[in-house]
Parts: sequence; structure tokens; C-alpha cells
Amino acid sequence: MEEIQTITPEELKKKLEENEKLELVDVREDDEVAQGMIPGAKHIRMGEIPANLDYFDKDKEYIFICRSSARSGNVCYYLQEQGYKVRNMIGGMLAWPGETE
Repeated sequence: MEEIQTITPEELKKKLEENEKLELVDVREDDEVAQGMIPGAKHIRMGEIPANLDYFDKDKEYIFICRSSARSGNVCYYLQEQGYKVRNMIGGMLAWPGETE
């Protein structure tokens, strides 16, 4: 199995501060997202990823986020096997130093 690319919360925060155009996907459950998510992230629950493959574009890279980076890592493995470019934010929202909405 090919290794998943990662990004640290600090690296992601810096990219967002530099107004870099990123595709962020939060795969947590509704009650978790209600506590705040990274501004600009799209919410698609982990269990709904297979039904939403038409949302993803194989020419773009997606950064996946969850609470601690375990679920988003699983999503990354799944999508990478389907041929998508993915990156997992290590540490998840527990490690996120930036603002939430």
C-alpha cells in the first residue's frame, strides 16, 4: 500500500494564511463539526465518501481532516486506491491551532 502524504496543522494554517487555494474535506460526524471546523472546509462524513465520489476531481489534491487523523487517514487510503490525490492532516482537529467556524 502506497504511503499517504501528510500535512501538519501548522503547515495547513500557514497555507491558508497565504490564501492558497486548497480543497479541504472534514470527514467527522455532524455533532463534531458543530463544535467548529476549519473555515472553507467541506463537510462530507466518512461514511458518505463512497457515495460522493463524483464530488472529487482526480486533477485536484484534497486535504482530509477528522478529530485525530485516524478516520481521515482511512479515507485517504480509500481515495488514493481510487486514483485521487490526497493528503491527511496529522493530529486532526485536536492539533488545529487556527480559527474555526
